[in-house]
Amino acid sequence: MMSGGIPMNILYDAALDGVLPQNDKAEVLADLQAATPGLTLLHREEDLRPFECDGLSAYRVLPMLVALPETLDQVETLLKRCRALGVPVVTRGAGTGLSGGALPLEQGVLLVMSRFNRILDIDPDARTMRVQPGVRNLAISEAASPYGLYYAPDPSSQIACSIGGNVAENAGGVHCLKYGLTVHNVMKVEVITIEGERMTLGSEALDAPGFDLLALFNGSEGMLGVVTEITVKLLPKPETAKVLMASFDDVEKAGRAVGNIIAAGIIPGGLEMMDKLAIRAAEDFVKAGYPVEAEAILLCELDGVEADVDDDCATVRRVLEAAGATGIQQARDDAERAKFWAGRKNAFPAVGRMSPDYYCMDGTIPRRELPRVLKGIADFSAEYGLRVANVFHAGDGNMHPLILFDANQPGELEQAEELGGKILELCVEVGGSITGEHGVGREKINQMCAQFNPGELTIFHAVKAAFDPERLLNPGKNIPTLARCAEFGAMHVHNNQLPHPDLPRF
Repeated sequence: MMSGGIPMNILYDAALDGVLPQNDKAEVLADLQAATPGLTLLHREEDLRPFECDGLSAYRVLPMLVALPETLDQVETLLKRCRALGVPVVTRGAGTGLSGGALPLEQGVLLVMSRFNRILDIDPDARTMRVQPGVRNLAISEAASPYGLYYAPDPSSQIACSIGGNVAENAGGVHCLKYGLTVHNVMKVEVITIEGERMTLGSEALDAPGFDLLALFNGSEGMLGVVTEITVKLLPKPETAKVLMASFDDVEKAGRAVGNIIAAGIIPGGLEMMDKLAIRAAEDFVKAGYPVEAEAILLCELDGVEADVDDDCATVRRVLEAAGATGIQQARDDAERAKFWAGRKNAFPAVGRMSPDYYCMDGTIPRRELPRVLKGIADFSAEYGLRVANVFHAGDGNMHPLILFDANQPGELEQAEELGGKILELCVEVGGSITGEHGVGREKINQMCAQFNPGELTIFHAVKAAFDPERLLNPGKNIPTLARCAEFGAMHVHNNQLPHPDLPRF
């Protein structure tokens, strides 16, 4: 994203320049090696290079050091020593994030939790599972499957993304409309603070005493502490699940159909939308049986008891017909149902085959505003001369416009950033949010200035300071400073003086 012609990455670098301590790499390495015998510490450039970015690969920073702990004692000691030395720490899981949340710092340690990858306990009677943060999302459902259970949040990256990263970003997926985001499916987390203090947040009971700090940590993007263990809620597999695929000759008709389905009293297990560019990309890649001539398709999954599902399928079919669907197809069996979903879940890599680069956005809007926002995206696409493929968790208004560009062409990355920023600001304008499940990270930090006012940002900084007074955990991410917002042009400055000048500048 850009403001006044200033690329977002330049604003980010300027915000940290001269503020973060300039530590001597050799001294930090020697200190950590002495304090944590047996801890794997990477320091050579060739070893650091694989960690220079997360899934948002447009921005790359080589970390000072990479730590790969295997024990809680190593994590605790590392955090204590980094605090004593004033060294920033960025926590990373599988590196599949799409907002630059795990982007390292040149003067910081990248704490990689991938070796914490064990399933600790499964309780099929209580329908819970205790796991370490490096366990893959899909592995949880695979381990629960023999008990007739599964874990509901299913990001498209579920074969690779880790549950710790899901907690950090409050990840969702195609079934979050009915079953909720990560925050609704996590019961308890164990964390270690920057001071090295171990804490338990939440409980396996229906409620826990005190403030709901568990909800606070979901989506906190590694800024409050390091998650070391998660207890997740498991659900029984539904008796049956059926999918309807509806095609439309107009993308705005498809957008209106989404609201009509919910208005009919139906809460689908999943309700997804793809436009023509995304349809063709997915069909070429997966051969899912999508109608490539359609301007848009809706995938509507209904699950539960078979008699209820059959009734809901009939109701949804009537709604789709009334909304102007040009074709409606119901998956004949589980194999075809899986194929329909494979096309949707592989939409991102499929679009990646159409362009050297793409920029994935993550805004959320009220469902009623889908037609207006789709038209706005089309107008922006024409204005900037960049193609946009639209993929939506349509049921909950979470949209993922994919902006196609070529970073080898001068200025195209900056154009894609600016176009993405306008899409996010349009989401805010219609009453939505700049993110639904990917987080803010580095990518959307400027648009936070459009989303929140100075008083709200002040509270965010106060919460951050309560857990991390020195602001060493993932600095420069998620929460913009008021100075940054003034530079971005989204905050009014009185008499050349920022409100709350005592707030941090990074």
